[in-house]
Amino acid sequence: MSDKNPPLIIDYYSDLLCVWAWIAERRIEELEAQWGDRIVLRHQFLNVFGDTTNKMATQWSERGGYEGFARHVASSAADYEDAPVNADLWLKVRPLTSANAHLVLKAVELAESPVTMVQAAGHLRRAFFLDAVDIGPLQNVYDLISDLGLRNDAIRGALDTGAAMAALMSDYGNAERKGIAGSPSWVMNEGRQVLFGNVGYRVLNANIEELLRHPGDEASWC
Repeated sequence: MSDKNPPLIIDYYSDLLCVWAWIAERRIEELEAQWGDRIVLRHQFLNVFGDTTNKMATQWSERGGYEGFARHVASSAADYEDAPVNADLWLKVRPLTSANAHLVLKAVELAESPVTMVQAAGHLRRAFFLDAVDIGPLQNVYDLISDLGLRNDAIRGALDTGAAMAALMSDYGNAERKGIAGSPSWVMNEGRQVLFGNVGYRVLNANIEELLRHPGDEASWC
């Protein structure tokens, strides 16, 4: 029997419409290239942009509404050349919700695999942030997913039975129970360590390195 340590499990929570999760995709790619099968990212969704109309009317009403949020998104991504954003986002293209996209992605996960779901999520994010495709309407999400050549009947089946909805509610519930503050969030060491927001690659890498160096139930001092 091999004495190789099991991989480090990282629960990764994000909302598809979150610009910081868009920026974090490059960091995730680097981490997976660096650590390979020594880490496993379990991608889950949380509800940040479930109702964007209400979000803009309440959280952004005194900061310019949609226009103010569009400026925020543009300025947030300005320093990241590998995460450009389309100038039309939130000015002309205003998705009503991220929940439809999350729902279809959970159906992809059930019908295909978690790896395929992550690939599909990346495809939807690129469509939104680069091409300014509104990924709120279900039909737009279906059209984008169909580009990937997936088994549409199996995906529809997971939606029709309610299995995808149940999986999405499980994600949302997990995030709420764990007190996840927002998108993106990395949860490691059985919940002892939570990194949230615009966390740099070096910080993420240092935490992972420390946990891999001291596996088990020991709380990391990193």
